[in-house]
Amino acid sequence: MVTKEVRLARTEQSARQTRLRRIIHAIILWSVPLVIIGGIWYPYLGFIVPVVMVMGMVGGLFRGRFICGWGCPRGGFLERVMARLSLHLGIPAFLRRYDVRWPLFALLMAFMVWRLSLDPSSPEHWGKVFWLMCTITTGLGIVLAVLFAPRTWCSFCPVGTFASTVGGHKRPLQIDPGCRGCKICEKACPLHLQIAKDAEVGHLTDRDCLRCGECIAVCPVKVLHF
Repeated sequence: MVTKEVRLARTEQSARQTRLRRIIHAIILWSVPLVIIGGIWYPYLGFIVPVVMVMGMVGGLFRGRFICGWGCPRGGFLERVMARLSLHLGIPAFLRRYDVRWPLFALLMAFMVWRLSLDPSSPEHWGKVFWLMCTITTGLGIVLAVLFAPRTWCSFCPVGTFASTVGGHKRPLQIDPGCRGCKICEKACPLHLQIAKDAEVGHLTDRDCLRCGECIAVCPVKVLHF
């Protein structure tokens, strides 16, 4: 069981992390409309897209989907802005399947490479391609956010899929003895992951954990931690 002192320490730490994450999201989410709208006149803004993609993939090697949870502008936009418009019906299970996600990853990467190859020596053309990719996928993400859950897109995002595959098992969420199975944590999870079922295992086995800490903040018995 978690002692009173540990519970208090985790409460204070999770509160600080939650506030910090919201501040980070409030700052970076503006890059989404900046790229989509500003990119119409200034295509070079599109280069923000591959920067974020590389961050997510490299970060995935060490902390799984940590960048998805903390440093992804689109993720922050969907979670903070689209949550106000979402029907909050949950994420369709089939979108989480890797036999759906990896073909989508291959399709989007192939489309991007093909478009880039049409004028490989033009930075402006490359910026337009990245802008187009961002606009299409964000548009899809917004539709899914309204119809299902704010971060539905994130459940099968190509970059997130890569990160979860190569590093989703590293430093997983720990579940100390004493879990009540109330599932309050699962309601707070942006991806609605099934956390309570892994209480006997002692750690979350789902590789799609965003390392966001939202579950830790709401756990009434403070048995969750990284």
